[in-house]
Amino acid sequence: MSGRILHFSDVHFGAENAPAVAAALEFARATPRDLVLITGDVTQTGRRREFEGAAAWIAAMPAPVFVVPGNHDTPYWDLVARLAWPWRRFEALIGHPAVDHQFVGEHLAVRGVNTARGAQLRANWSKGVIDLEQTRRAADALAAAPVGALRVLACHHPLLEMIGGPMTGEVKRGREAAQIFAEAGVDLVMTGHVHVPFALPVAAGDHCSYAVGAGTLSLRERGQPAGFNSVEWTRDAIHVTALAWTGSHFEARRTWNLERRKG
Repeated sequence: MSGRILHFSDVHFGAENAPAVAAALEFARATPRDLVLITGDVTQTGRRREFEGAAAWIAAMPAPVFVVPGNHDTPYWDLVARLAWPWRRFEALIGHPAVDHQFVGEHLAVRGVNTARGAQLRANWSKGVIDLEQTRRAADALAAAPVGALRVLACHHPLLEMIGGPMTGEVKRGREAAQIFAEAGVDLVMTGHVHVPFALPVAAGDHCSYAVGAGTLSLRERGQPAGFNSVEWTRDAIHVTALAWTGSHFEARRTWNLERRKG
């Protein structure tokens, strides 16, 4: 049993790194994979033309593709829409639901949870929030995945902070959610938001759940070049490769080898 996920995040159409975005599409087309996963912030400010650019890029990706929203995918300049229907444009133009999104294959199960909000009762609306009822629905769905399948929770904000990272997600109830997912046997919590790649064990359950973050394909770099992750798995291990844009092509910049739980 083996497979591969190509993990993209924070493309930020409207502020995208156009050559890297084009090369990432060609890489995906040329690389055997079980899923293309995109963990939010497909646009910069949620404008229609940004969504149209993102939608065209996503439609050109080899199927299956799984997309969850990020905080930049709300209509930034339209306060009424941000409050009343923050995900209407995302769902209409990207074509993926903002909540309770799911993909199940023979060897892979993915569930999406929305950690982004159009507005919050705190100054920085870009920070994350996770609903524990939605968390439990996702955990139950992943726990019911086929035996041996890789179980993946996809959301935009890292539920736990990356020490030394360039920014924080400050996800409300993130630690409680991470505990629930670990106890449900989730293998990977895959996210974006911080614009740098990482792979860290979740200090909960049997410590065989991991937080994996992808970098950005935008011009909004934070000390790391544009890039994305290739995540390969076997029955015993998960291998995460962070691919970095050199200006002409992608090359492996860092790898992590993660032990899978037994049974």
